[in-house]
Amino acid sequence: MYIKKILWAVALIGLVIMGGFAFYIYTNIFSPNTAFNNEEAHVYIPTGASFSDVREELEPLLDNMSSFEKVANKKGYASNIKSGHYIIEKGMNNNDIINTIRSKNIPIFVKFNNQERLENLAGQLAGQIEPDSLSLLEAMRDPAFLKEAGLNNATAMSVYIPNTYELYWNTTTEGFRDRMLKEYKAFWTAERDQKAKELGLTHTEVISLAAIVQKETAKADERPRVAGVYTNRLKKGMLLQADPTVIYAKKLSENNFDQIIKRVLYVDLEIDSPYNTYKYTGVPPGPISMPDISSIDGVLNHENHDYIFFVADVTNFGYHKFAKTLAQHNRNKQEYVRWVNANGVNR
Repeated sequence: MYIKKILWAVALIGLVIMGGFAFYIYTNIFSPNTAFNNEEAHVYIPTGASFSDVREELEPLLDNMSSFEKVANKKGYASNIKSGHYIIEKGMNNNDIINTIRSKNIPIFVKFNNQERLENLAGQLAGQIEPDSLSLLEAMRDPAFLKEAGLNNATAMSVYIPNTYELYWNTTTEGFRDRMLKEYKAFWTAERDQKAKELGLTHTEVISLAAIVQKETAKADERPRVAGVYTNRLKKGMLLQADPTVIYAKKLSENNFDQIIKRVLYVDLEIDSPYNTYKYTGVPPGPISMPDISSIDGVLNHENHDYIFFVADVTNFGYHKFAKTLAQHNRNKQEYVRWVNANGVNR
């Protein structure tokens, strides 16, 4: 009888211990440990982060940091931290959280628009992916990369076609740059390549001409017509005489890309720069901005017409009036000049 009591006591103690252990396991590993109200939270763990850095990132998101630390140590996470972008869902437990930030790096969507310089692009990207703007700019200008890609300092912008791209947040500077080159090569399909050859232009020259078209009109439906004007001028051996190139030349010569220039003055036309298409024939040595795909395709699929001139249409803002003769163009231009003077647009 006495032995039975001992056995029952031992069994009861065992059950208590097992229950306590089970409670410990549940509390620390399998019970929810999130403190945010949204359905999910985004976590960014930088390259070379320590466990202390991870704790700092997760602190506002967790109910119980102590239990998280215990499980992280048990699972060996503290000595095997992975950088990247992770999504923690509401109600996740410590086990799920650690499994997520250890192996489920989620891609992000990176967007960039029409920038005039690589410096501006690098700054825009630095707010979206891990690398800073200086390291991005250095990678973009790397002489070895440019040589291998068949580019130079003037044409280096050509490979960055404004779009939305899916990549990892912790992509390296070289990884981003190489990915853009890969996208650029894929963009130049056999059909696009053939159309560039028919124009007698290289890929980078098409990009450079598209950049002018992009600056001339914000209306995508008008870009093929504007591109047709410039291809006509090229065929005739005429100067392109594109005001956006003069504006770019002025900004470049003064090293001031922050200035806003709404009107080109006659004195600006005398700027001695290979980008000044009032002085130098042909396409500029490189793009004056990063043109949209619609502008590039606008050049490759330009309208076949006889227009040689165009000027802003003050009766239909955003669009232009086109002319086949200088006399017709001068009449259109006079209307534009009267409007400019009446509205006090001096610069």
